Amino acid sequence: MNKITYVFMAFFAMILAVACDDTETYAEQKDRERAAIQEYIRDSSVTVISEEQFFAQDTTTNLERNEYVLLNRSGVYMQIIRKGCGERIKPGETTTVLCRFKEWNLLTDSLQCTNEVMSFAHMVDKMNVTNTSGSFSASFLSGQSVMASFYNSTSVPSGWLAPLSYIKVGRQSSPDEEIAKVKIIVPHTQGHQYASSGVYPCLYELTYERGR
Repeated sequence: MNKITYVFMAFFAMILAVACDDTETYAEQKDRERAAIQEYIRDSSVTVISEEQFFAQDTTTNLERNEYVLLNRSGVYMQIIRKGCGERIKPGETTTVLCRFKEWNLLTDSLQCTNEVMSFAHMVDKMNVTNTSGSFSASFLSGQSVMASFYNSTSVPSGWLAPLSYIKVGRQSSPDEEIAKVKIIVPHTQGHQYASSGVYPCLYELTYERGR
């Protein structure tokens, strides 16, 4: 384990200590989480649109207006920066997806985990994704994921799967093609195990690319 990983782990331990307060009830923790999400939306001048408007716009979000769609079932806020090249993952298909990501803890307003640093430049987080009748499931490949190493779990946050219904997951084959990129605000119920237990929301910037 290299020095940067140790720094991340020490930083995460500090964040977790701040996020967890045994004197708070679960209801109070959820209120705090909602407040953190609303603070980010306000301070970042986010325009929240409904799913109805999102579908009326052909499942796009207007970047000039900094639009995020609120996905009602999951509570995830999603901004599609690029829809991507290639094709969507088809029902019944299992494929490998490669992700570059940055993860911010919205309670502490801090970068918490990322594979976009020099030390991890060789490692793109790799996950196996299955589309079962429009419902996605996934797991990180052990030894090939910063998220899996950092959080000691191959479970993919459910929030990471929410965009897959709306983006194409392919590989760049020409200079004018770009892989899919999104931003998502993920509540603790759709996050990794530490976000779930600590009841805190995360903001992700994510790219999706089909593996070979």
